[in-house]
Amino acid sequence: MKVRKAIFPVAGLGTRFLPATKSSPKEMLPLIDKPLVQYVVEEAVAAGIEQIIFVTGRTKRSIEDHFDSSPELESHLEEKGKDKTLQAVRDIADMVDIFYVRQKKALGLGHAILCARDFIGNEPFAVLLGDDIIDGSVPCLRQLLDLYEHYRGSVLALEQVPMEQISSYGCVAVNRITDRIMEITDMVEKPKREEAPSDMAIIGRYVLTPAIFQILEKQEPGRGGEIQLTDAIKRLSADEAVYGCLFEGVRHDCGDKLGFLKATVDLALKRDEFKQEFGDYLREKMCCL
Repeated sequence: MKVRKAIFPVAGLGTRFLPATKSSPKEMLPLIDKPLVQYVVEEAVAAGIEQIIFVTGRTKRSIEDHFDSSPELESHLEEKGKDKTLQAVRDIADMVDIFYVRQKKALGLGHAILCARDFIGNEPFAVLLGDDIIDGSVPCLRQLLDLYEHYRGSVLALEQVPMEQISSYGCVAVNRITDRIMEITDMVEKPKREEAPSDMAIIGRYVLTPAIFQILEKQEPGRGGEIQLTDAIKRLSADEAVYGCLFEGVRHDCGDKLGFLKATVDLALKRDEFKQEFGDYLREKMCCL
């Protein structure tokens, strides 16, 4: 069955960006001229996703407004003759069908996925986290979907990270199939460095079979008192094969302040309108350090 639907869990509090995220969602922080979450929605659409459900919480209304039409703004842009900007605004509302459900309590990523169960039904689906911006010639999610279509099993995006950072991630043990494709044999959520089974971390892109819902329904809270998606996928892997993909592309962790700054620089330097002048500015600043 083709993967048509994707879940975007966006109910988190974004505490690492306080006070900026006190009343504005982390996912709406502007990366140059688009909010973070729009980059990820565009990736999903480019990968072939037809329907998206945002799992939201309090203070997230601006996400809904962003992906809705804006008649007043569109009329203003039309009157001013700003046709290019007008088209960009209209494209946001037209790019994909979007739905919303509330996660009323912050009970973890696994619980957020479970909130979207009725929307997904008995279909395979994707999960994309809005603070991982992945820049590549082939969308990261498309790479995972290609593996799903070949193996018909759940697929997780993986990235090798320095061992001193592994405790910030879900970590996996694997049997390699190729250099970039592997079958996952074990996983642990945010292990201590000495307990990590490898340097391969789970990144914010997943393709999951609907069997995960039955597991999440009965899943006991794990690390942090939350229902951890990693724990549920580990149990899923005992019943059906789960695969990992070392994706091709550059990942920017925009849930981290330094990662956000690096993403701004890297993506700006890829834009024709900025790369010369901004590049000159950066070289000038480097000379002053």
